[in-house]
Amino acid sequence: MKNKIIRSYLKLRLLENYEETRKAAAGGAQPNLNLNKVREIGIAVPSKNEQTEIVRRVDQLFAHADRIEQQVNQALARINNLTQSILAKAFRGELTEQWRKENPEMINGENSAKELLERIKAERIIVVKRIRRNG
Repeated sequence: MKNKIIRSYLKLRLLENYEETRKAAAGGAQPNLNLNKVREIGIAVPSKNEQTEIVRRVDQLFAHADRIEQQVNQALARINNLTQSILAKAFRGELTEQWRKENPEMINGENSAKELLERIKAERIIVVKRIRRNG
């Protein structure tokens, strides 16, 4: 007797091989993926219990990834606020040599302009990947 496939498990398996699934689609600018094409895609079908457990674990991992993304966004917001504060001080002439001596952590290492640019680039990559994943 064949195992029946749980819809949420099927969705995960199709997402897992998204590019290959798209190649199976036919059409021009926006290819169509009809039921016959989907039926041709080979998918291992474990027992319903295993499918349920796989979906549960993947959902947990996605939730964890979302929490991490939220923490990253909050940290970036704090960095942005800090940067705005430093810029405001700079324009008011408050970033004197004495201030730089008293606050080296604000201008060196992970708070340097170079490091800030690297974080911005990394965040852009994350956003693009999220858009591609959800889009």
